[in-house]
Amino acid sequence: MAGHSKWATTKHKKAVIDARRAKAFAKYIKNIEVAARAGGADLAGNPALDLAVTKAKKQSVPNDNIDRAIKRGAGLTGEVIDYAEITYEVRGPQGSALMVECLTDNKNRAAAEVRTAVTRNGGTMADVGSVAFLFNRTGLVRLPAEGRTEDDVLLAVLDAGAEEVVQSGDSFEVLCDPSDLRAVATALDEAGIEYDTDEMEFVATMKVELDAKGAKTFLQLVDALEDLDDVQSVYSNVEIAPEVLAQLEED
Repeated sequence: MAGHSKWATTKHKKAVIDARRAKAFAKYIKNIEVAARAGGADLAGNPALDLAVTKAKKQSVPNDNIDRAIKRGAGLTGEVIDYAEITYEVRGPQGSALMVECLTDNKNRAAAEVRTAVTRNGGTMADVGSVAFLFNRTGLVRLPAEGRTEDDVLLAVLDAGAEEVVQSGDSFEVLCDPSDLRAVATALDEAGIEYDTDEMEFVATMKVELDAKGAKTFLQLVDALEDLDDVQSVYSNVEIAPEVLAQLEED
């Protein structure tokens, strides 16, 4: 999930890592297909596709996969690609809340699979709006903190519309209005500062901390949701303290 990487120490097995990598590739492939369907296969004439391809390449998605996705999305292979965007609101353990973004070609399947994953892993489906008010839609760029200071990053992005730079684990997060996201990413490029991701995300206005029992249930819930093919991103308002993570590692 977005921000989930700081909990990655609880998922260290190679098979799990490989599965996450494949799922990440699938996310970017879907975005390429959607952009190609909407605006055609020509990158020069389709800015949304050009951006989707750039993001995919930044995450090391193979060029062959990208080319096939462009052709599928643009209808050049005879396949019909028609995805719908759906967001589900979920309540987790101990006051935690989650926003689950899906991109699916079958709404009924997505709804059934999300509901099953939630109810079997300690969560409950929430009414529309009952969780969303806890989050703001925000442009967010993540970059490694090593070798630079918060002031270095802020200096590079301030004029581009960045609102805040915060440290989260071993990363910096640059927050901005969604409309300024491209400008912030471009400012980092021009400053020679490499970043990992630049996305529009649901950012919690307040965090909740979980104890070990709640954190274990929460992480199982997130894992179950992220394993679903239709789920693109999972966001939450959870903060897991280092000592709780250490306890989970011991268990």
